[in-house]
Amino acid sequence: MIAGAGPGIGRSVAHRFAREGLPVALVSRTGGTLGLDGVYAYRADVTDETALRAALDAAAAELGTPDVVVYNAAVIRPDVLAEATMRAHLDAWAVNVVGALITAAHVAPAMARRGDGTIIITGGMPEPNREYASLSLGKSGVRTLVALLNQEYGPSGVHVATVTVAGPVAPGTPFDPDAIAEHYWHLHTQPRGRWNHEILHSGLDALPGG
Repeated sequence: MIAGAGPGIGRSVAHRFAREGLPVALVSRTGGTLGLDGVYAYRADVTDETALRAALDAAAAELGTPDVVVYNAAVIRPDVLAEATMRAHLDAWAVNVVGALITAAHVAPAMARRGDGTIIITGGMPEPNREYASLSLGKSGVRTLVALLNQEYGPSGVHVATVTVAGPVAPGTPFDPDAIAEHYWHLHTQPRGRWNHEILHSGLDALPGG
């Protein structure tokens, strides 16, 4: 299940998991299939809690408790501290952090009852960038959220991690979404005793972060 499924990382992750024979559910604002065959599409804006929870429930009702949930939504825009407004930062935080929190907290209890599952949040900004203030704050929040989710659900067998992407995603570059998607599959297939909770895609190689 991918929440915030777009044409970059979202599409590549969907394709990567479908190659392994897993049914794939996409949750997006448009409810589209990203041009992929055999996927299940659900419509929800990640900042609309009622719609998001309904889409997650609909996917689970049709496909069962998910093996993997990927949260891939983000507001990516240049903004500096001197130009900050409360509304702009609240809107960005809702997508970058709160949507991930609601998604994970909604699906994790069923995974924990089953005793296994993977939750992966797309991260970024390994170092804060003053030209991207709201995104820097949001991705720092993602790291803390991953730590909290691991504290809460890790002992029950739920692997929570982030793939931190340290550059602009584009096909044919060091940040090709197909290459990045491999990290998601790698995290999902890690044995429990060897879990990483962050993989950094630096554009040169993948570095486990913990």
